[in-house]
Amino acid sequence: MSEINNINNEQHIIIPKELKKQLPLSIKGKESIFHARQTINNILIGKNPKLLIICGPCSVHNINEAIEYSQFLKEISSKITDNIYIVMRVYFEKPRTIIGWKGLINDPDMNNSFNINKGLYLARELLLKLVQNNIAIATEVLDPNITHYLGDLFSWCAIGARTTESQIHREIAASLNIPVGFKNNTDGSINSAINAIKAANNQHSFITINQNGKVCIRHTTGNKHCHVILRGGKIPNYYADDIKTCEKNLILMGLKPKIMIDCSHGNSNKNFKNQEKVVNSVISQIKQGNKSIFGLMLESYIHEGNQIIDSQNKYSIKYGISVTDECINLQTTENILHKIYYELKQMPLRFLS
Repeated sequence: MSEINNINNEQHIIIPKELKKQLPLSIKGKESIFHARQTINNILIGKNPKLLIICGPCSVHNINEAIEYSQFLKEISSKITDNIYIVMRVYFEKPRTIIGWKGLINDPDMNNSFNINKGLYLARELLLKLVQNNIAIATEVLDPNITHYLGDLFSWCAIGARTTESQIHREIAASLNIPVGFKNNTDGSINSAINAIKAANNQHSFITINQNGKVCIRHTTGNKHCHVILRGGKIPNYYADDIKTCEKNLILMGLKPKIMIDCSHGNSNKNFKNQEKVVNSVISQIKQGNKSIFGLMLESYIHEGNQIIDSQNKYSIKYGISVTDECINLQTTENILHKIYYELKQMPLRFLS
């Protein structure tokens, strides 16, 4: 009797080394990424007093739109660089609660054709363009294999609320040489994120693939540049009491209190317009002397709101509107960023302890 399984077929995929050979990172690009990573690390450990802001669309689905958005970010960044460091959110993978579009890499044509090879090419091409334009890039690590193809181009990454408890994601975080933020669980619990930081700080040995696509054992030294991201749960968790609780729990685990606030998701009660309310509260806490909050996350795009994907008619998708979570628009983003800038400008330089 033949073995019964649930696999229809398999397809070959380009190996990481070959993709990087075809789409190489320039010396200028390497220097730009090195500077971005160093800046973020210095903000994280308190050597740089700037506020880190991860800002961009919920997910990338259109290359031209992403480039247009990056130009907006670069222009506004140049005006507020005194006390804010902006990193563009460039998410190619989306975790789904049940089913749905999984992102540009998994299904670049948005029609359930799942041309992953094409998705990898498009993703790396876009990232190279952004890097060449001195845009620092943030992403979420979802599929552990993707880091082998694109990991050299990112300056910061998140481990999402659904994967913070995953052992392989903690191991991947331990192997990365960039700052990594762990989100609290979707129910609002922060313990798993704190445990994840502790785990990622340490050495690990795990099965993965190398640049030649060969299965191997990787031994890591651990990543000391990890932090918590408070993203809310059933209720928001960006209030002062929530921050104090998180600080206390981090210290009890022997970790420095380093906290980023996600202004969307549970903290906005899944209403994109509430992000500004979250920002106002967080900046108020910083002005009142909080030193553990070093960064914010905003979901922002060209136009506000979101839209549903019609896999039968890709051309029905409207320009500049998110196809996943709702986002604030460019004007609102600019207003929020300028407000943060002017609020912080009234304060003396703060060096985090």
